[in-house]
Amino acid sequence: MNEPEQFAELEIDERCINTLRTLSIDAVQKAQSGHPGTPMGAAPTAYCLWQGFLRYDPDNPEWINRDRFVLSAGHACALLYSLLFLTGVKAKSSSYPPGDRLAVTLEDLKNFRQAGSRCTGHPEFGWTSGVETTTGPLGQGLANSVGMAISERWLAATYNRPGYELFSHHVYALCGDGDMMEGVSSEAASLAGHLKLANLCWIYDDNHISIEGATSITFTEDVAARFLPYGWQVLRVKNANNLTALTKAYQIFADLDERGDRQQQMHDANEDRPTLIIVESHIGYGAPHKQDTREAHGEPLGVEEVRLTKQFYGCNPDLQFDVPDGVIDHFKRRFGLRGAIAYATWNALYLAYRNEYPDQASEIDKIQVRNLPENWETVLPVFDQDEKGMATRDSSGIVLNALAFKIPWLMGGAADLSPSTKTQLNLLGPSNFQAIGQAAEGNYAGRNFHFGVREHAMCAIANGMSLSGLRPFVSSFLIFTDYCRAALRLSAMMELPLISVWTHDSIGMGEDGPTHQPIEQLASLRAMPGIVVLRPADANEVVEAWRVMMQFKQTPVCLVLTRQAVPTLDRSIYASASGLAFGAYILAETTDNQVDVLLIASGSEMGICIKAYEQLKTEGIHARVISMPSWEIFESQTQAYKDKILPPSIKARVVVEAASTFGWERYAGVDGSILGMHTFGMSAPIKVLLRQFGFEPEHVVASAKVQMILHPTPHRIEAPALKG
Repeated sequence: MNEPEQFAELEIDERCINTLRTLSIDAVQKAQSGHPGTPMGAAPTAYCLWQGFLRYDPDNPEWINRDRFVLSAGHACALLYSLLFLTGVKAKSSSYPPGDRLAVTLEDLKNFRQAGSRCTGHPEFGWTSGVETTTGPLGQGLANSVGMAISERWLAATYNRPGYELFSHHVYALCGDGDMMEGVSSEAASLAGHLKLANLCWIYDDNHISIEGATSITFTEDVAARFLPYGWQVLRVKNANNLTALTKAYQIFADLDERGDRQQQMHDANEDRPTLIIVESHIGYGAPHKQDTREAHGEPLGVEEVRLTKQFYGCNPDLQFDVPDGVIDHFKRRFGLRGAIAYATWNALYLAYRNEYPDQASEIDKIQVRNLPENWETVLPVFDQDEKGMATRDSSGIVLNALAFKIPWLMGGAADLSPSTKTQLNLLGPSNFQAIGQAAEGNYAGRNFHFGVREHAMCAIANGMSLSGLRPFVSSFLIFTDYCRAALRLSAMMELPLISVWTHDSIGMGEDGPTHQPIEQLASLRAMPGIVVLRPADANEVVEAWRVMMQFKQTPVCLVLTRQAVPTLDRSIYASASGLAFGAYILAETTDNQVDVLLIASGSEMGICIKAYEQLKTEGIHARVISMPSWEIFESQTQAYKDKILPPSIKARVVVEAASTFGWERYAGVDGSILGMHTFGMSAPIKVLLRQFGFEPEHVVASAKVQMILHPTPHRIEAPALKG
C-alpha cells in the first residue's frame, strides 16, 4: 500500500471510529440516560477488533463457529449497538417480527433505552441479534466468555476430524475496571488459566474511572501481576487510539491460539494460555470538560459538551446520528466480506463433513436447536418400592448417568462437591475436561468439570456453555446458591435451560448445623421469575423430574435433593410419579370421594405425610395427600386442573416442608396450617432435628385434626379426582 493509500485508510478508520463515538453520544444524549464515556474511550479498541480480526458473518449472526464478542462492561452498550448497526448485522432472533431487517436500525439507536427499542439499557440476549449474552451485572460477561471458550474447545475435541476443522473460533470479552473488581471475574480467570484456554481473550479498558471517581480511591492493585500467576499471557497497549499497537496485540493473541492448537495435537500445551490485553484509555475521550472524570461515566454529556466534542473529532456539531459517506461501505469491505467468506467456506466444509460423518453432523444439528436424540427417554430407570429407600441425590446420580450415555452434549460438574452431589459422570473414554498436560487424564473432550470452590463462576460459566448450545449442569449444596444467585437470575432472564442440582436441601442434612442447613433458599428461588424449582419426593419422582427438565429449551431448573434416604413409594398403591409433570398431583386419597383434609408437601416431607395419611385413615379420617414438587409448573396448569387438585371448597389444609414457610399461604389458605421452619437449624443428628422442629407424622396428624375442627364440614368430591 503506497503512502496516499495508507493515509486514505487511516482517514477512513478515524472516520469510522468517530462515527461509533458520535452515534453513542447522540443515543445517550437523546435518551437523557446512559453511559457515553466508555464508548468514547473504547471505540478504537472495539473497531480494530471488529474490522481486523473478528470472524463473524453479519448475515448469519447465529453461525455456530463465529467468533464471540462479549461486552462484559454492559453499561457501554451504546458502543455495541452502534457496531451492530454500522456492520449491518441482520435480525435473526425469533423476537423480531417476520421480514428482512437489521438487528439494530438507526431508528433503534434514536430510541435508545426506550420501550420496544432493540437498544435496551444493557445488552439483552435473545432480544437483539448480535448480543451474545445479557450483561450489566459486572463480571458476569467475563465468566460467560470462559464458558463459551470451554464450549469451543469441547466441540473441537469432540467433532473436528482430520481435514475438517469445524470448530476454531475465538472468544473476546471487553471489560472495564468494575469487571476487574468483581470477585466472579477472579474466580473465572483462575479457572480459565488452569484450563489453558488459549482461544480466550479479555480486553481490559483501563480508564481509571468508576462512578465514585478515580479508581485510585479503591483499586490500586497491579492487574497484570495478578493475571500472570493465574497462567495468562498479559499484553499492554498504552494508548487506545494507537491502532498499530492494538493490531499487534490482537495478532499476538491469535498467533498464540494457533500455536496452542498445534500443541494440543502434539500433546504439549505448556505454552497454551488465555490472553489479557490491558488497553489504557481515556473515559469520555475528546470531551473538553468531562474527559477523565466520573461525570463522563454514567450521564449524558450535555448539549454544549456534545457540540464541543464533535468539533474535537472533526465532525459536524449540528448533526445528530450522522453516518458520514464511506463508513458503512468500509465496514462491508472488511468486516462484512471477511465474515461472508469465512461462513461460506465453513458451510461448504460442513456439507462435506455431513457426507463423511453423518452421525456427528446430526448431533451438531441437534445442539444448534436444542433437540434431544431420538428415544432418549428409553434409558430412564424405574425404581422398585423400598421402605428404606435412598437419598434423592443418589437416585438423581443414577438417572443423570443413564442420560449422559444417551445425550453426548450433557455435561457438567460441581463446586468441589461431586462426590456429595452425585454428579460425577461414569463415562467410557475421556472423563475429565482438562488441558492436556495439566492433569493425568487431561482431554478437552471430557464431560466432567471440576469447577473448584467457585460457585458463582461455576454458574456463570455454565451460562456461557448453554449459550453455545451445550446442555450443562452444575451442582453444590442448596445453601451455597447464595453465592451464585446473580448468575442463576441471568440464566432465567436469558431463558437458558441450565440444570442446577442442589443437594443437602434441609435440616435433614444433620450435623453440619445451621451454617449449612438451608432455610430461606427454597422461597427465594421460587420468587425468581422464569425459573422452575423441582423438589422430588422419592426416586421415581426424581426420574420424572429429569424427564420433564430435559425437554425444556428455554427454562432453567433448580433440582433440589436430599442428603438423607427417603422411602421409594409403592406406585401400585400410590399414584404414578408421572404426575410430577403437572407440578402437583394427588398421591393418595380414600376411594369414596370424601375429603376431610388436604396434606400438601414436597420432597422428603412427603414420606411424613404418607405415614400421617395412613394413621388418619385408621381413624376414619379422609385425607388427600398432594405431592407438590414444583409451584411453577403447577401454576402453569389450567384453573380446572388446579381446582381438581386443591378444591377451593376444602379449607382444612396442612402444608409440610422443612424450610421457610414464606409463600405457602397461597396453597394453605389464610387459616391453613404450615409446618415449616421459623428459625435457623441446629447441629444434631437428623432424628433429633426432625423431632425438635416437629417434622413427625404425629405432628401432621394433630395439625390435620385441628384443621378439621376449624373447618368441620366433610366434602364429597363429585367426580373421581385426577391422579396426574
